[in-house]
Amino acid sequence: MFFKNLRMDIDFAKKTDPSARNKFEIFLTYPGIHALSGHRLARFYYKIHLKLLARMTSGFTRFVTGIDIHPAAEIAGGVFIDHGAGVVIGETAKIEKNVVIYQGVTLGGTGKDKGVRRHPHIKEGCVISCGAKILGGITIGENSKIGAGSVVLSDVPPNATVVGIPGKVVKLNGEKVISEEKNENL
Repeated sequence: MFFKNLRMDIDFAKKTDPSARNKFEIFLTYPGIHALSGHRLARFYYKIHLKLLARMTSGFTRFVTGIDIHPAAEIAGGVFIDHGAGVVIGETAKIEKNVVIYQGVTLGGTGKDKGVRRHPHIKEGCVISCGAKILGGITIGENSKIGAGSVVLSDVPPNATVVGIPGKVVKLNGEKVISEEKNENL
């Protein structure tokens, strides 16, 4: 499973990044690929109850890549963390395949939530732009885009584009959202 996910990550990076020249270069030089590989090893340790070793692996990976992923976070194969410095992914976060995450993104908790799910669930096909903060046990719907610097605090419907602080839906299913009444703060 480890190598299958690694292959999916590299293939998705090659497909997504216009500057990617070949898969071997991606494997050797992309910190997002290294962070995801380190995370998968840490998650393996976490699942077999070697939590100290999992946290040590996670800490070493963070030191090397600048990307902080909690060992318990669930990340599918085929995720691309591009220019990943400063990315933080919390303990109960879940990320599905074909998701692109840019630098400085936080998938974190609010500090107020209790229970099993305190961090976001990012559905398939999403793009999370640089500096975006997605906080709490919320869901970002399939194929949604979160604009740079946005702060998202509520669920986002599928096929939406969200911008601003607090995040607001500005496009839904490819069409501009005009009415303020229908556009709740996210």
